[in-house]
Amino acid sequence: MAEIDEQRKKVEELKKKILEQKKKAAGGNGGVELETKSREEEAKKAAEEAHHQEQQRIAEEARLRAEEELRRKKEEESLRQAEEEARKKADEAKRMAEAVARKKAEEEAKRLSEEIEKKKAEEAVRRAAEEAERRKREEADRKRTEESLAAQAKQATAMATFQAYAQALKQAWTDGVMGNEEAAILEALKKAFGITPQEHAGLEQEVQLEIYLEAIMNGWKDGAITPQDSERLDELRDKFKISAEEHLRLEKQVRHEILRQR
Repeated sequence: MAEIDEQRKKVEELKKKILEQKKKAAGGNGGVELETKSREEEAKKAAEEAHHQEQQRIAEEARLRAEEELRRKKEEESLRQAEEEARKKADEAKRMAEAVARKKAEEEAKRLSEEIEKKKAEEAVRRAAEEAERRKREEADRKRTEESLAAQAKQATAMATFQAYAQALKQAWTDGVMGNEEAAILEALKKAFGITPQEHAGLEQEVQLEIYLEAIMNGWKDGAITPQDSERLDELRDKFKISAEEHLRLEKQVRHEILRQR
């Protein structure tokens, strides 16, 4: 570029010299005319050289621009290819990540499903165990209830049996004397009801005390014991083997009750 400017400068100087020569030639000097012509030719050559160099410069600049454009296009193509490759790799990585994530999601869903099924199975087993336990408790409660009802029924039957036997026993001892027929009836009832000798003895003592107490109450209902009442009480006391202390206790109890009622 500096060389071309130098050529242009020389051409300008030659042009100035030619103008000066023309001015001198106007004065009619033939030698000067030849010199001027020679200088014009030099100037023309210099101009042609400068033009040629200018064309070369323009061509060189065009070549450089073409090379620069080609280099730029290559860089752009390389960049585009790199971006395309990066995009493809990103897409592939995305697909792989999505596949991995999908696989993990499927595995997690499968795990959760298996866990839910396991919990359902455990819940079913627990409920079955609770149901079995509940039925077992209900069966035990039912048996206890049946046993309690049976015991109550047995107790009620025993009480009714005892009461019936005691009533028969009292009926047999009402007059203070038990006959053979009454004794046979009581023996049959004792076997039928399963009354033990100990139970018979206890019931007999209770019945005799009850009969004796009723005799005392009948004797004292008018406020005093008659000779007939006293005689009957002596007979009963002797047959029932009631002690004097027991007689006094019962008599005191009866008199106290009669006085309270009055």
